[in-house]
Amino acid sequence: MKMLLTVEFPHEPFNTLVRTGQVGELIGNIMDSIKPEAAYFTEQNGFRCGVFVVEVAEPWSVPAIAEPFFLNFKANCQFRILMTPDDLQRAGLAELGRRWG
Repeated sequence: MKMLLTVEFPHEPFNTLVRTGQVGELIGNIMDSIKPEAAYFTEQNGFRCGVFVVEVAEPWSVPAIAEPFFLNFKANCQFRILMTPDDLQRAGLAELGRRWG
Protein backbone atom coordinates (compact mmCIF):
# COMPACT_ATOMS: atom_id res chain seq x y z
CA MET A 1 0.00 0.00 0.00
CA LYS A 2 1.21 3.49 -0.75
CA MET A 3 1.71 5.89 2.11
CA LEU A 4 2.58 9.56 2.26
CA LEU A 5 5.40 10.12 4.74
CA THR A 6 5.89 13.68 5.95
CA VAL A 7 9.10 14.26 7.91
CA GLU A 8 9.60 17.47 9.87
CA PHE A 9 13.26 18.01 10.74
CA PRO A 10 14.09 19.98 13.91
CA HIS A 11 16.76 22.65 13.45
CA GLU A 12 19.11 20.53 15.52
CA PRO A 13 20.73 18.22 14.75
CA PHE A 14 20.04 19.17 11.08
CA ASN A 15 22.01 22.45 11.29
CA THR A 16 25.02 20.67 12.76
CA LEU A 17 24.87 17.99 10.04
CA VAL A 18 24.79 20.75 7.39
CA ARG A 19 27.77 22.53 8.97
CA THR A 20 29.82 19.32 9.13
CA GLY A 21 28.94 18.35 5.55
CA GLN A 22 27.23 15.10 6.60
CA VAL A 23 23.58 15.84 5.83
CA GLY A 24 23.67 15.02 2.11
CA GLU A 25 25.26 11.62 2.56
CA LEU A 26 22.93 10.77 5.44
CA ILE A 27 19.79 11.71 3.52
CA GLY A 28 21.13 9.81 0.50
CA ASN A 29 21.64 6.69 2.62
CA ILE A 30 18.10 6.97 3.99
CA MET A 31 16.67 7.42 0.47
CA ASP A 32 18.58 4.31 -0.65
CA SER A 33 17.08 2.42 2.27
CA ILE A 34 13.42 3.49 2.05
CA LYS A 35 13.34 3.74 -1.77
CA PRO A 36 10.59 6.35 -2.10
CA GLU A 37 8.53 6.48 -5.27
CA ALA A 38 8.70 10.28 -4.99
CA ALA A 39 10.67 12.60 -2.70
CA TYR A 40 10.32 16.35 -2.20
CA PHE A 41 11.90 18.75 0.26
CA THR A 42 10.14 21.88 1.43
CA GLU A 43 9.31 23.96 4.51
CA GLN A 44 6.54 23.14 6.98
CA ASN A 45 5.69 25.07 10.14
CA GLY A 46 9.02 26.88 9.97
CA PHE A 47 11.04 23.63 9.77
CA ARG A 48 12.78 21.79 6.97
CA CYS A 49 10.47 19.07 5.72
CA GLY A 50 10.59 16.03 3.47
CA VAL A 51 7.54 14.59 1.74
CA PHE A 52 7.86 11.04 0.44
CA VAL A 53 5.61 8.50 -1.25
CA VAL A 54 6.64 5.09 0.03
CA GLU A 55 5.39 1.56 -0.47
CA VAL A 56 4.42 -0.18 2.77
CA ALA A 57 3.83 -3.88 2.19
CA GLU A 58 3.09 -4.75 5.83
CA PRO A 59 2.45 -2.68 8.96
CA TRP A 60 5.60 -4.05 10.57
CA SER A 61 7.70 -2.39 7.86
CA VAL A 62 6.84 1.13 9.11
CA PRO A 63 9.63 1.25 11.75
CA ALA A 64 12.26 0.48 9.09
CA ILE A 65 11.04 3.54 7.19
CA ALA A 66 10.66 5.90 10.16
CA GLU A 67 13.56 4.97 12.46
CA PRO A 68 16.32 6.44 10.28
CA PHE A 69 14.59 9.83 10.57
CA PHE A 70 13.86 9.44 14.28
CA LEU A 71 17.35 8.26 15.21
CA ASN A 72 19.44 10.52 12.97
CA PHE A 73 17.39 13.73 12.99
CA LYS A 74 15.02 13.49 15.98
CA ALA A 75 12.39 14.13 13.31
CA ASN A 76 8.61 14.02 13.53
CA CYS A 77 7.07 11.56 11.06
CA GLN A 78 3.46 11.36 9.90
CA PHE A 79 2.08 8.54 7.77
CA ARG A 80 -1.05 8.79 5.64
CA ILE A 81 -2.59 6.04 3.53
CA LEU A 82 -2.90 7.03 -0.13
CA MET A 83 -5.70 5.92 -2.45
CA THR A 84 -5.96 6.22 -6.19
CA PRO A 85 -9.30 7.20 -7.74
CA ASP A 86 -9.85 3.47 -8.45
CA ASP A 87 -9.21 2.64 -4.79
CA LEU A 88 -11.78 5.23 -3.78
CA GLN A 89 -14.32 3.73 -6.19
CA ARG A 90 -13.82 0.31 -4.55
CA ALA A 91 -14.33 1.75 -1.05
CA GLY A 92 -18.10 1.30 -1.22
CA LEU A 93 -18.95 4.86 -0.23
CA ALA A 94 -22.57 4.58 -1.38
CA GLU A 95 -23.15 1.57 0.86
CA LEU A 96 -21.36 3.23 3.75
CA GLY A 97 -23.53 6.30 3.28
CA ARG A 98 -26.70 4.19 3.40
CA ARG A 99 -25.51 2.31 6.46
CA TRP A 100 -24.09 5.20 8.48
CA GLY A 101 -25.75 8.29 7.00
